[in-house]
Amino acid sequence: MAFRGLHDADPLDPSVLLLQDRHRSHFVETEQLQEVLRPRQQMRAFLSLWRMDPRIRPYVIRAGFYGIYRLGHISIDWPLITYLVERWRPETHTFHVPVGEMTITLQDVAIILGLRIDGPAVTGTCMLDVAALWGELLGVTPPADAIRGLTISIKWLCQQLSTPGPDADEVALERSARGFLLALIGSFLFPDKKGVHVHLCFLPLLRDLMQTSTYSWGGAVQTHISRLWSWERRHVGRPDFGRSAPYPAPPLAHALHDDDVDGVVAEGMDDGLPAEPGVQPEPEAEVQPEPALPLGCRWRVPLTRVLNPSGVLLLYRDQLDAQTSDQVLWQPYVGEVVDQLPDICLADQEIWRTMSPLICFDTVEWHRPERVLRQFGLHQEIPPTCSYDHHLHRVDAPYC
Repeated sequence: MAFRGLHDADPLDPSVLLLQDRHRSHFVETEQLQEVLRPRQQMRAFLSLWRMDPRIRPYVIRAGFYGIYRLGHISIDWPLITYLVERWRPETHTFHVPVGEMTITLQDVAIILGLRIDGPAVTGTCMLDVAALWGELLGVTPPADAIRGLTISIKWLCQQLSTPGPDADEVALERSARGFLLALIGSFLFPDKKGVHVHLCFLPLLRDLMQTSTYSWGGAVQTHISRLWSWERRHVGRPDFGRSAPYPAPPLAHALHDDDVDGVVAEGMDDGLPAEPGVQPEPEAEVQPEPALPLGCRWRVPLTRVLNPSGVLLLYRDQLDAQTSDQVLWQPYVGEVVDQLPDICLADQEIWRTMSPLICFDTVEWHRPERVLRQFGLHQEIPPTCSYDHHLHRVDAPYC
């Protein structure tokens, strides 16, 4: 897609980008939009509220969410997110930048987050018998002030289920694990507009935790990793990791140790700390080994910058728009970077380039790898025309 100029995002040919006259990028050149967006994120608050009981750790691993938990709170670079929003086009489901189209693929999600990308869609009914769900899956009934429609307070979940008693049986521990996973989903994967409630439509998917691990959670959260995706592929805005090199490379995920990031102890809810009062620690011989971590865990570092110390949006626009094709890391997941990743990150490689809808309840986004073949080491031809339904893009998600 050709543009009018380096900093003018208006396309020369409007036949593909049909919404340009109302797209955010249209107003950037006229300086009508200079404010920085502030996306919602509540992972840090969740981690400070809920210290994982070591007894529910096996259940979190069984459900396939341990990598997300260990990813923890990653500092958000607000100006970088704003730039990506300005370059994201709903017509093609790709970022339109001067070097061409780029996008977040199923490969990125699997490797960065360690979530399954193949399997049943994350969907179901929102017509729920909530009273029955409380008793069966959580074992508690929330008060009226903890409920808002079909959403429940994450803080209340933490208060009620974060500390199972010292004599808790397997049923009680599994209920505590479901509460933890539901709060994790609402804090990181699908936060609501205020980040304090989570929709109960996800709770039935946690009934059988082995079945939970088979759902395509990666397909449902494709667009939620934009900053990590950008750091993997483009050096502008990348944290400097305390190094002095112009474009410092991140450490390998398996080289990370327990650390303190932005005041939150990354492993503060895991086996390494003393148990809650009254909870006996597991015998050393029974402690499970630490599972391999997804690649995204290597970005769990303090957000410090060399190239843009004040995080100025205009500087990001200038530097990212000026990047040439040879400065983009089109294939970051090679060699030593992926050698130590868990199996789930590299599973289902045969569908990394599949063209299909990605589903999360009534939210549907298209996966369009045919438009970004350079990200797979292939030659990029002119991609086929995309169909666009403006009405469907106006549908709001039930958990928003």
